[in-house]
Amino acid sequence: MSSSNKRSTAGLATAHQPLAERLRPKTLGEVIGQQHLLGPGMSLRIAFESGQPHSCILWGPPGTGKTTIARLMADAFDAQFLSISAVLGGVKDIREAVERATAARDGLEQQRTIVFVDEVHRFNKSQQDAFLPHVESGLFTFIGATTENPSFEVNSALLSRAAVYVLQSLGEDDLKQIVVRAQAIQAVPAIDDTAVDRLVAYADGDARRLLNTLETLAVAARAEKLDRINDEWLLRVLGERMRRYDKGGEQFYDTISALHKSVRGSDPDAALYWFVRMLDGGADPRYMARRLVRMASEDIGLADPRALRLALDAAEVYERLGTPEGELALAECVVYLAIAPKSNAVYKAYNAVRALIKKDSTRPVPMHLRNAPTKLMKELDYGKGYRYAHDEEGGFAAGERYLPEGLEGQVFYEPVERGLEIRIAEKLRELRRRNAERDD
Repeated sequence: MSSSNKRSTAGLATAHQPLAERLRPKTLGEVIGQQHLLGPGMSLRIAFESGQPHSCILWGPPGTGKTTIARLMADAFDAQFLSISAVLGGVKDIREAVERATAARDGLEQQRTIVFVDEVHRFNKSQQDAFLPHVESGLFTFIGATTENPSFEVNSALLSRAAVYVLQSLGEDDLKQIVVRAQAIQAVPAIDDTAVDRLVAYADGDARRLLNTLETLAVAARAEKLDRINDEWLLRVLGERMRRYDKGGEQFYDTISALHKSVRGSDPDAALYWFVRMLDGGADPRYMARRLVRMASEDIGLADPRALRLALDAAEVYERLGTPEGELALAECVVYLAIAPKSNAVYKAYNAVRALIKKDSTRPVPMHLRNAPTKLMKELDYGKGYRYAHDEEGGFAAGERYLPEGLEGQVFYEPVERGLEIRIAEKLRELRRRNAERDD
């Protein structure tokens, strides 16, 4: 075959590759995002430059470059790259990887091997344990990729032998760079800025989702002989999935506002409706979990302290189970928060203190409250006159002052007459009465 025919065949093969493969970085410098790991002087960059591969777990959301980084590591160390999908593979694949790694090690070139396990959390304990002796012996370097918290999903024995690197969702600027690169190789036509913004919002930090969407658009644009993509055409081609989920846009924030206000308004049915609407629209359940934790602390507070613990537990359950099973725990939390007694007393007190401190001078700590670990400090009366509450009647030093000079008697926290705060209010009234008696 002539050299021109070879070039033509190679170009044809490249053109028929998926866009994600055509744009896959060939060097560290081409990687978009993850600069907290791959930037100069950062941990994973140092690992690459060390010349010594080490076993690791790459933990992050979909489409953040876990497979790409693993492949680049193999290239950097001139290693044989073996990939196993934990979704489709099993012990047979592990055994085959061991055989190929042994052959590479004992061959004439004595090549290293990197075994990459995608979705490693899908392997059970015995399957994960099968890697241990070979990781320990140095037969191969193990790299696992997971979207789930490895603390829960990866065996402790394997986890102790691997560094964990946390990858982050790609930012808007990162995703826009991908669009530019796709256009640079003429994989997609020109795209209006508003359409790019919508694509980036839809991708939600997931490079793979963006690339797949761009590929769909490119096919549709060629079919209609378009040389430019606008927002109206984009919505028409991609349909409802683009309309329903507008992360970062007005509809998204309107919906989360409706959920928050339904919880605050103690309407579990409406709260559950808006919660499911957001999930159905593509909202990240982890984002929803964070918002539920915020609701528990902002709108329920000490009226029912169990609400915050329940919200944290629901978030942890989702991390363990993922979608869809873990979403039920979040739904349970939504209902509980809606029916719980409400109080924003701590929220108001916190904001009041922040506002005061922002405009106030830096008041000195009263002498009797200062620590006195040295002789000199004691001689300067640090801590002098401090009353140890545990030695006082009822464990309360009535009349003792804890606020700085000039703020005596200032009240920030006023509990409401709902839930546990009814009892808290009673306790505070009694303590304040005892303070008043001591002052008299």
